Amino acid sequence: MDARKLAEEHLQAWRDGDAGAVAATAATYADPDTGGVLSGPALAAHAAATLARFRNPRFEVERVAGDQDAAAVFWTLRADHRDSYLGMPATGGEVTVTGTDLVTAGPDGAHVRRAFDRLALAGSLGYTARFVPEADEVRQFGVSARASSGRTERPGALVLTWLEVRDDAEAAEVDLLSVEVVKSLRAARGFLGVTTFDLGDRKFTLSAFDRPESVRAIHARPHQRAMRRFFKGGLCTRVHTSVWRPISARDLARCPDCSALVQVGTDAACDCGWSPAAEPTL
Repeated sequence: MDARKLAEEHLQAWRDGDAGAVAATAATYADPDTGGVLSGPALAAHAAATLARFRNPRFEVERVAGDQDAAAVFWTLRADHRDSYLGMPATGGEVTVTGTDLVTAGPDGAHVRRAFDRLALAGSLGYTARFVPEADEVRQFGVSARASSGRTERPGALVLTWLEVRDDAEAAEVDLLSVEVVKSLRAARGFLGVTTFDLGDRKFTLSAFDRPESVRAIHARPHQRAMRRFFKGGLCTRVHTSVWRPISARDLARCPDCSALVQVGTDAACDCGWSPAAEPTL
């Protein structure tokens, strides 16, 4: 068998979006997402999942090197991002990534080892990688985001919710629902800001409002859709929701010149005469 011919047949199966043909043209296969070497039905399932995430794959071969025994195919892939990948919800945009297929010919067919940069792939979708330590016996680590209204008054009520997700796909769906809820909150009169953070399998949201009565703004249509997905659609395994009233709040800011601390919102100033401006709590 000619490894170069085998490599082209395998790459054509990906171009055609045919998961069965991908499995049929490789005796074994591995890439950064497989977690090991796959073959047969396991490979077909992996290919089907990949092709569902990245549809209409356009592989452009830049160079082929090798001989009948082994060949390296250098390619650029462009595809449409249509399903969650590594916790990133479907963007609807186009992914572009370069990679290499190392194909060796054996008595049972092609053995394919695909290499590509997952960080570069995420970057092409508008994501910047952040690395967090693994959880230990005491702590879990995660990522966070915030959306502020720009208002600087003290919150009169805080709403804390968290949802427990099963996997990356469910996490991505929760993220999409959360984006719509936050968009609706930004238009609410009493909304001050929101912070979201992911820790382990829990996705937290902390929202600030000017007074407890304003919390009812949460119940707009996007939030109702999310509730239906939880109660009737089987989304997530657990949920927590609660409303809190702050007992006290104090902000301190350091003078950029003399480094003295000044309490915000009291008209106080340091010896330099500097007085800090108020900032949104969330």
